[in-house]
Amino acid sequence: MSKRIAIVEDEAAIRENYADVLRTQGYQVQTYENRETATAAFNLRLPHLVILDIGLEQEYDGGFTLCQWLRTLSKTLPIIFLTARDNDFDTVSGLRMGADDYLTKDISLPHLSARIAALFRRQDALDQPTQQEHMLISGPLSIDSQRMSIAWQQQTVDLTVTEFWMVFALAKHPGHVKNRQQLMQDSKIYVDDSTITSHIKRIRKKFMRIDSEFDCIETVYGMGYRWNEPLSASREHTGKEQTGAKES
Repeated sequence: MSKRIAIVEDEAAIRENYADVLRTQGYQVQTYENRETATAAFNLRLPHLVILDIGLEQEYDGGFTLCQWLRTLSKTLPIIFLTARDNDFDTVSGLRMGADDYLTKDISLPHLSARIAALFRRQDALDQPTQQEHMLISGPLSIDSQRMSIAWQQQTVDLTVTEFWMVFALAKHPGHVKNRQQLMQDSKIYVDDSTITSHIKRIRKKFMRIDSEFDCIETVYGMGYRWNEPLSASREHTGKEQTGAKES
């Protein structure tokens, strides 16, 4: 069964352009020009993924309102904001409201398609049972690379797809510095340096909502970022080394 994607966008030409491209890729696509028609349709049946503009006709923040409402219906429905509003305030607001991704309309169609496919892969992976070979555990950090999920102190960290890959890229090589270019390659995104900085800030804040003393992501000025092992993991590691020394 093909995936069903809903596009809520008030500009007809843009809406149909995206719809046509996605249909050629095998998706079923429904389009809506305002929040009211979208809400009526979603009350009957939720799609598998929603693409939202923020401004919808006379509603300056209609997409934000719709996103918040959708999150009350489903915690796992993939939601992408696709908007011309590229300021940091709107980006942070959209992600805090539960969107999985925040993209601007200057994104290329192949790039948009890749982000949609990544969200569907994550959705499919979440339905699979946990397999130990895909787990990366270091102290309070737990990463399931197959299910694309991260937990800190056994609590899920609510990361976007991009944020997940950035944390994974850093944490799988603790102590190694990753420059911004390497992080973009690992995260499969192509943005400017300031956007990478914004992602790192949001990632830190999300960890700190769980642990106010979280400080594992270190900024190495002029170079990039480094994941430092949590203190508890270092203690475990040291303890094992000491135990091993006594045994030998």
